[in-house]
Amino acid sequence: MSIPITVCHYPPGTSKWNKIEHRLFSFISLNWKGVPLINYETIINRIGATQTRAGLKVQAVLDRHEYEKGIKVSDKELEAVRLRRPKFHPEWNYTILPP
Repeated sequence: MSIPITVCHYPPGTSKWNKIEHRLFSFISLNWKGVPLINYETIINRIGATQTRAGLKVQAVLDRHEYEKGIKVSDKELEAVRLRRPKFHPEWNYTILPP
């Protein structure tokens, strides 16, 4: 089953003002305060246990897959990727459509 994947980026230089990131990471930091981060499992469990009174709940999963490095994508392969760009900031946002 193939599904479209929508990707939304913030404009360059704006992530440091992203209110969601600031709220999320401050609660994650509070949640692991005083806990020795001795392995990936501890980190994933502490991040995954994060929630706020406002209803924010965090899911965290460790991806243990090893990915091959240095894979080159040809111009022809890249042209074959089906993209749909919205009217709102198409330079930052797009949907990757199934083949």
